[in-house]
Amino acid sequence: MKKNILLTLSLIIFFAVGNAQSFIKITVSKSDTSSLKNSLFNSDTILSITLKGDIRKLLNNRTGENNYIPIILSYKEENSNQIYLPIGVKTRGHFRREKGNCLYPPLLLHFSNTNAPSLFPENTSLKLVMPCRGEDFIIHEWLVYKLYNLITPQSFKARLVKVRLEDTGNKKMPSAFYGIILEEDQEMARRNNDIILKKKISPQQTTNGPFIKMAVFEYLIGNTDWSVEFLQNIKLIAHDSTSEPVAVPYDFDLSGIVNAPYAKPAEELNMSSVHERRYRGYCVKDPKIFDSSIVFYNRLKNDIYKTYTDCSLLDKKYITETLKYLDEFYSTINNPKAFQKAFEYPCNPNGTGNVIIKGLKEE
Repeated sequence: MKKNILLTLSLIIFFAVGNAQSFIKITVSKSDTSSLKNSLFNSDTILSITLKGDIRKLLNNRTGENNYIPIILSYKEENSNQIYLPIGVKTRGHFRREKGNCLYPPLLLHFSNTNAPSLFPENTSLKLVMPCRGEDFIIHEWLVYKLYNLITPQSFKARLVKVRLEDTGNKKMPSAFYGIILEEDQEMARRNNDIILKKKISPQQTTNGPFIKMAVFEYLIGNTDWSVEFLQNIKLIAHDSTSEPVAVPYDFDLSGIVNAPYAKPAEELNMSSVHERRYRGYCVKDPKIFDSSIVFYNRLKNDIYKTYTDCSLLDKKYITETLKYLDEFYSTINNPKAFQKAFEYPCNPNGTGNVIIKGLKEE
């Protein structure tokens, strides 16, 4: 009879006085280190995780400054060993953090040195995207991250997880739901042999080819909620502080392809809904600049469609609507007149291609 190596668990809880943080320390004996060899993001298998602690206090913190709350994150390895990790968790974000907007706030998970073999990297923080108004839209947004992974490795990796909440105060918790764990900024940059740049620049100062490809992608998914100038849902990566950076997008919940019920375009854009596409790149009058990107997206068409047709988590209605939405994109980029009208929009002095959106201005 096979005998699994016993999991040794010692739990020490320190509650500090005053402004000091509370700490939870867990020591797990080394069992099977195979999980250490595999990144959290190297699998598309849905990972089930449990967050246990003062969950009610955590979820109710929706405004102002907030501190990390000690939480135990647990999950099962492929060999059925249960792993327990002491982490700190706090709410984050702006729109989705407000209770009037979303059922659950987005979370930030901070991992310290636990001496535990784990899928999760030590001494880092990972974003956990929680359902705002229905977990179907979590799946929709996760697929957009998977789409952009097809476009370029200069993109954030995302892992779909099933989240179970356990409150130590015996507060009633909801059934398990889907969430998204996002790759940490620095790790995404490191994977591409780059660093994160935090300086504000104009989009014209980014590397041209990757920017065009990225901006066309934002048009493909119907997303206008981004800005290079104000680093709105954009990270900049470069080989060093003097190199020309590449713009990396994230946070796609307000895109037309996700179709979230709360998604609305900024008033300044004069758009009827997020399903209406608007190219938000800078003015490029020579259409030949787009040629290589158009060829690229045409070559990827089957893979892009298969992302949706091969996903068993989607209902048939959403798949049908999404394929139609993608058809409209391909119809536009392969029709010279429609393409020119759509992608020369930022050059129109009477349009909204270069308006500054309220809330993105520097204070």
